[in-house]
Amino acid sequence: MLNEDKRVRIITGHYGSGKTEFAVNYAMRLRELTNEKIAIADMDVVNPYFRSREKQKELEAKNILVIGSSIEGSALDLPAVSAQVMTPMGDHSYQYIIDVGGDSVGSRALGRFTYLLDDGDYDMFMVVNANREQTSDIRGVLRHKMAIEATTKLKVTGFINNTHLVRETTLEDIIKGDILLKELSKETGIPVRYVSAMRVLTHDIKGDISGEIFPLDLMMREDWM
Repeated sequence: MLNEDKRVRIITGHYGSGKTEFAVNYAMRLRELTNEKIAIADMDVVNPYFRSREKQKELEAKNILVIGSSIEGSALDLPAVSAQVMTPMGDHSYQYIIDVGGDSVGSRALGRFTYLLDDGDYDMFMVVNANREQTSDIRGVLRHKMAIEATTKLKVTGFINNTHLVRETTLEDIIKGDILLKELSKETGIPVRYVSAMRVLTHDIKGDISGEIFPLDLMMREDWM
């Protein structure tokens, strides 16, 4: 269950993995499970297309604190991270989700603050989309994993199978990701924590699929996207 994950949940992954969609859905789902204070930090200063802070109104309506850029203005895409990201790291009254930029370049923003995290107080989940060229095989995923770990000085503690083609995703895509992540988990000893997919597809997931099933509502894409 989500509320059994470590207090600080860092969501990372290569560009196109769907990590921001997962992070926003995760925050919403966690709110359903706890009355504790929840914060989500948008630390993706590289990719301007999908940012968790774009859903600030919806998140704050659920009493979830949204921490974004230190520069006000929703139309601005400047690489600035608010110092407020530090507060929930040290304040243990918060359940904290951190949406980190993809690969080693995007994760540099988090690397500035990781000295504030207590050992054993965080999970770093790597979202993997096996339909992306650079994460379609074990070597590719491991290359990105090691680069992110070197930059953040934190260790990936779980994988998330989010193999998709957005609205064209099929059950076969999810199984494709499951095969890859089973091999990856065997090689690294790191568990597959979640298998996420659009809600309509999760009803068809059966059999020996690794990870807790996590239904996604497409919040980051408009109907026309």
